[in-house]
Amino acid sequence: MAVLLWLIVVFGGWFEVTNGGVYKVGDSAGWTTIGNVDYKQWALTKTFQLGDAIVFEYNPQFHNVMQVTHAEYRACNVSSPISTHTSGNDSITIDTRGHHFFLCGVPGHCQAGQKVDINVLPLSTSAPPTPSGIFTPGSPVPESAVPAPSPSGAPHLITKLKLLITISQLALVFLFRW
Repeated sequence: MAVLLWLIVVFGGWFEVTNGGVYKVGDSAGWTTIGNVDYKQWALTKTFQLGDAIVFEYNPQFHNVMQVTHAEYRACNVSSPISTHTSGNDSITIDTRGHHFFLCGVPGHCQAGQKVDINVLPLSTSAPPTPSGIFTPGSPVPESAVPAPSPSGAPHLITKLKLLITISQLALVFLFRW
């Protein structure tokens, strides 16, 4: 029993606890072709983290949201999306680091700029070397292939929950030792 509690204390700190933010794509304009929204610039002003919800609000009679690979994003190719969303109020939780590419599959909309690259940066500022030129569906795009958004300056939230868990684990160890 004591060994199990010791393992919980030692390895419990390895789990990352996140508080996800909510980002409405295009802010007040939403997901549209009206008004010349610059989704690339919009994404560059955000610092995305694991657990963040990316919300696409749009009129489903005129738009949709498709998650695609990097190659499909660059070519505005909608022939084999990773996923398709059509509700008009789609919330997508980001659960992996790297680039997540979205576009509107209505003909001409992606070419008109209705596409966005959501980049969840690694924990450290230095990324491990990645072979260039090799892209597979669902894999992160090397940092050298797609420019990373600049940080927004918002401080990274350190969750009190992780500290509480660690203190609770230590308390359990001492409780069961006596």
